[in-house]
Amino acid sequence: MKRTMIQLAVMATLLLTMNGAVTAQNNNPKYEFGVNLGFLVYQGDLTPKRLGSFETQNFALGLHASRLLSPSFSVRGNFVWGKLKGDDGVYDSPDYRKLRNFNFTSPVIELTAQLVWNPLRRNYIDKGFSPYLFAGGGFALLRIKRDYSNINTTYFNPETSEVWAGLAADSAHALPRILPVIPVGAGVKYYFSQRWGVNAETSYRLSYTDYVDGFSQAANPKQNDHYLNYSIGVVYRTGKKDLQKCPVLKY
Repeated sequence: MKRTMIQLAVMATLLLTMNGAVTAQNNNPKYEFGVNLGFLVYQGDLTPKRLGSFETQNFALGLHASRLLSPSFSVRGNFVWGKLKGDDGVYDSPDYRKLRNFNFTSPVIELTAQLVWNPLRRNYIDKGFSPYLFAGGGFALLRIKRDYSNINTTYFNPETSEVWAGLAADSAHALPRILPVIPVGAGVKYYFSQRWGVNAETSYRLSYTDYVDGFSQAANPKQNDHYLNYSIGVVYRTGKKDLQKCPVLKY
């Protein structure tokens, strides 16, 4: 019995030693960094289009850093800097938009944390395509400037139009400076090597306010405002996969 226990202990020690050697040889990358260039697109009361106001989209810069947890999952910190804009005056239909002529602008600084899922388990591939989905949470810093000074007072008569009562309510409402957001999106990467690749992604920001554009009661108080981001970029992974090109042993 004692001899058998010694033999088992020796075998266990050998297996652990071999497994440690294999793990060392398969030095999968642990971190990924990226820079993205793209656009922010406002979606809210000042556009009649369901997909958002691409007519007033603005340039955006994104930075991200990821910790690769497994072939399927990673966690990512994401930074976006850009600008949101909406303008009734850029739309010819319906006619009242050019006459109402509301507009707004706001710089955006966004910080979020995201869980990234690679359904094909390709986080560690050397080359090729790697699709992914992500969702998370965070906040955006805004500085909203709304403008209704060009409203047509003949069409929107201050004595009879309900728009003016709405403007009074909106003017009394504090505008958000810190906006909680929930980003959800999808993308694809293409790795040229173990370290370098490119990516393209699109994401939608869910928010829980109707004042991203500064207007609610004077426009459409039944729906909240949102925005989206689409971009392309460059990614860099640290470390190499299988530094000694040794086969993986499985037990």
